Amino acid sequence: MLADKPDNVQSGRLNADVHLPSSSKLAALDFIATELPRWRDRPDRPSAQAETILTEYLCGHLNEAAYLSSEWDHLQFQTETGDETFSGRKIDLAVKPRTGSIVIEGRLHTVFDALFPIECKRLPTPGGTGRDEGEYVFSRHTSTGGIQRFKAGLHGGSHDVAGMIGFVQEESCDFWAARVTQWINELVTSGQKGWSMDDLLSVVRNDNGSGTAVLSSSHVREGISSSIALRHLWIRVSGRENQK
Repeated sequence: MLADKPDNVQSGRLNADVHLPSSSKLAALDFIATELPRWRDRPDRPSAQAETILTEYLCGHLNEAAYLSSEWDHLQFQTETGDETFSGRKIDLAVKPRTGSIVIEGRLHTVFDALFPIECKRLPTPGGTGRDEGEYVFSRHTSTGGIQRFKAGLHGGSHDVAGMIGFVQEESCDFWAARVTQWINELVTSGQKGWSMDDLLSVVRNDNGSGTAVLSSSHVREGISSSIALRHLWIRVSGRENQK
């Protein structure tokens, strides 16, 4: 009977806002970094090599890990979402509120807004027409370079923090740290507009045992007054991976 139901039942009510400090974005990126080897080593994860499939599988794992966490259960992860500034461009992985809204430094983020975007790249870059060996940093053929997109404001133009995930399929994280430094040095010495030694990456931590590394960088952007801070999360995924 209706009279037996509690009086405080409400319909269509949104969860209360979650207020987080400015450092929460970097903390969320640290959470992702911690989960990367757990995702890679899951016995139930299908083998794959393609970037889109690896990103999809990682997204599923992160959603499960966040949901089961008492600290990060307010977050969700989505793949192939539209960029807020350039809606025609797709973000590989976006971090959003799971329910209600999240307030960071006075900015309100609802389930429709990304807290920050993440670009995913394979290392090395797969071969093919129009692909560039240094595509993690810059592409000579298109605007698909990873760091290049953020510097140009084509990705994350409305954000001050973003992430890049590197799926390391050959060599080591140390190898790719040196190679990325080489690529940026070449852009600077060749006089490529907008690039300087300030774009170099710094190693935050490198764990050869788990095959993971975290690096950081900060980049001046074209036509945008604020710089963007990038956190680079690299994970060695080769071994049981097969072409799929």
